[in-house]
Amino acid sequence: MPSINTVEELRAAYKPATERALKKQLAHIDRHCRSFIGLSPYVVICTSDPKGHLDASPRGGAPGFCKVADDHTVLLPDRPGNNRLDSFHNIIQTGQVGMLFFVPGVDEMLRINGTAELRTDEELRAQCIEQGKPPEVVVSVKVRDAYLHCAKAIMRARLWKPESQVPRTILPSLGEMIRDQTGGATEAETQAQMVERYKAQLY
Repeated sequence: MPSINTVEELRAAYKPATERALKKQLAHIDRHCRSFIGLSPYVVICTSDPKGHLDASPRGGAPGFCKVADDHTVLLPDRPGNNRLDSFHNIIQTGQVGMLFFVPGVDEMLRINGTAELRTDEELRAQCIEQGKPPEVVVSVKVRDAYLHCAKAIMRARLWKPESQVPRTILPSLGEMIRDQTGGATEAETQAQMVERYKAQLY
């Protein structure tokens, strides 16, 4: 099966990037990026370990839960999760992170790449209080690249269209799926039970 194995082969298969696509990449947070982050309740962070094993992790909160500390720094508060800490292990080992910000109803996205460190400063934690609770850890991201991503992917997915939503009952509950994957013998938690448990653990 034919495959692409060199950058030259890759570039030969595509048209050149437009001047606008290249020039839109910034090395700082401008007013448009700042507004986008302030409206975003959801971001996916991507990290890698030293061997190049990648991980993507979703993070959410009230719109603007990520804070722009200055034109070169974004603060991402951590909230209770499953304590695997995959992203944090990777950040400690490589210090590299990518971020993809979403705003519901907006088809464009914001991409940020940079270096990250895990901070526990009381001052930074106090900037990220939500529901009366500060995070245990704040990810401080120094921005290397910041640029708006075009709408085509979300337009193709029709992500924000009401008719694209799928009834939750189309899949088993998460408890049932994990029980099947792990071979657990205990009774699986229902979706309703899981939602109620999560509500008590969000912050």
